[in-house]
Amino acid sequence: MKTRVYIRPPVSSDMQAFTEAVRRSKALHKPYIAAPDSEAKFTAYLEKMVAPVYYPFLVVRRDTEELVGVFNISNVIRGMFHCGYLGYYAFAGHERKGLMREGLQLLLKHAFKTMKLHRLEANIQPGNEGSIALAASCGFRKEGFSPRYLKVRGRWRDHERWAITAS
Repeated sequence: MKTRVYIRPPVSSDMQAFTEAVRRSKALHKPYIAAPDSEAKFTAYLEKMVAPVYYPFLVVRRDTEELVGVFNISNVIRGMFHCGYLGYYAFAGHERKGLMREGLQLLLKHAFKTMKLHRLEANIQPGNEGSIALAASCGFRKEGFSPRYLKVRGRWRDHERWAITAS
């Protein structure tokens, strides 16, 4: 079955569409994420997100080429661990349509088959029902709870640990 979306790394020419999508999505993202919303922040994001530690991906609609959302695999560790951490967010207007789920399924295939990872972990704030539902719908399992785990938008926030391993 052909998906409605595809994934690809972001490039500098995505800056305008990306930052506009982030600004349009502020209400959706608050308080869970502070995505790059300016040229300077987008440039810093591209400079930071480089292999072999960071792997950014955009989710793009096939029919319109609109940006649907973002997946970031970060802190990739090889050796005996072969693990990475997954962060993600949708852009307003594309949420709750199954597009990010299709994107995550593509990302998991890429992470486990192409990148040869064994495990992906997503740390999600407990109130973020959409992100929790997305992870659970793609086979992630809840493994625990970490109080004051990550600093988001200037505050240490609790997170649930969700993970999936290669089958």
